Order: sequence, then C-alpha cells, then structure tokens
Amino acid sequence: MAEDIRENVKRILERAALAGERAGHAVSVVAASKMNDTDNVRAAFDAGIRCFGENRVQELEAKLAQGAYDGAAVHFIGHLQRNKVKNVVGRVDLIESADSPELLRLIGRRAVELHIVQRVLLEVNIGGEAAKSGVAPELLPQLVEEAARTPGIAVLGLMTVPPNTGDREETRRFFTKMRNLFVDMSGKKYDNVTMSILSMGMSADFEDAIDCGANMVRIGSAIFGPRRYV
Repeated sequence: MAEDIRENVKRILERAALAGERAGHAVSVVAASKMNDTDNVRAAFDAGIRCFGENRVQELEAKLAQGAYDGAAVHFIGHLQRNKVKNVVGRVDLIESADSPELLRLIGRRAVELHIVQRVLLEVNIGGEAAKSGVAPELLPQLVEEAARTPGIAVLGLMTVPPNTGDREETRRFFTKMRNLFVDMSGKKYDNVTMSILSMGMSADFEDAIDCGANMVRIGSAIFGPRRYV
C-alpha cells in the first residue's frame, strides 16, 4: 500500500505541476486523507505531500494525537458543524468550508479566545445544489463583508465542489464561473480578506480545474486509492 501511495503521489505532483505550468501559476496539492490511517498519511508525506485535508472532526483529532501530520499543514475541508468549531479552530492551518455568517462568527469568537487569527476559505455552492454546503454565489459579497468585520479570522480565498454531472464541459463551466467570482472578489478591498487561494478540483477533474484558475486542488482517491466503506 505504501509503495502504491508513493507512486500515486509522484504522478499527481507531476501532473499538477505540468497543469500549473500550462495555466501560468503555481498549484498546491492537498491530500484528502479521509478514511486513511496514520500509516497512509505518513507514506504520502514521505512521498512529498506537505498538506493534508480532513473531512471529519473525529478523524482529524485522532490523527493529530497520533502525529500523522507532523511536518505538514492540515486543512479542514468538510462541512463544519457549529458545535465542532471549538475542536477545529486553532488546530488546523486553514478551514476551507466557512459558508455562513453564523459559522464565521463562531470561528472568530473561538479564535479570539485563543488569541489567534484563524485562516479560512469561503465555500461557494457554485451549482446551487440543495444537498451541498456553501454560500449561494449571489450572496457571496454579503458573506465577504461579514467576514471583513469579524475579529479573529482572515479570509484567504474561495473553495467549491461543483456538481458531479459526468459532463466535462459542464464541469469546466462551473469552474470558470467560480474563477470569475474569485477575480471579481479579488478586485475589492476588505479588511481581513486576501483573495489568494482558489481551491477547486479533485481526483477526476483537477487538471481542468487548474486550467480554469484553481491554485489549490484536493486529491483523495488518486493518491490513496478507492475508499473502503466497511
């Protein structure tokens, strides 16, 4: 398994770098390590991964206790429940899934208690899917304004998960729409907001995402193999 992960990491880092060269910007790879144990995380680290993303608070806490991420950054990339904010703020380098004024205020309040500034991305529901988290695109400016006046947080950019339509061109249209939002928000000046990260693209579509403007991608199965649900 470790050897497979090493080979996968090598291929993904090469592909991401080449896609970034074609697009004209550097790309960061976040290894989405959901349902992978500490041994797999360390194998990916040894192969060159320097940032890991977790979807579940319980899994994040367990791996932190085991030293799984030692030497690497860790992001929280899943839906963050309000009652779990205290378990995440100050323990990760970046929360990629801030999507409401209420959640921003809770994150900021906890950060102030800890005397830190928590870095976040604002999650956008670019496809308007009822089952997905994220702010509606038309409400993003209001959320950015809310973030700008919330002590304890710093917004570094945007994140999205587009609809899984199976249609590559449709997916690229969502990526492009997201990039346009990102560019628009980058042109505005707010306190505590620096639009430097556009996180979109996963194992099946990350090269298209990079081509459309992503400078951060979240890769799970293409590094660790298919998830085993038991």
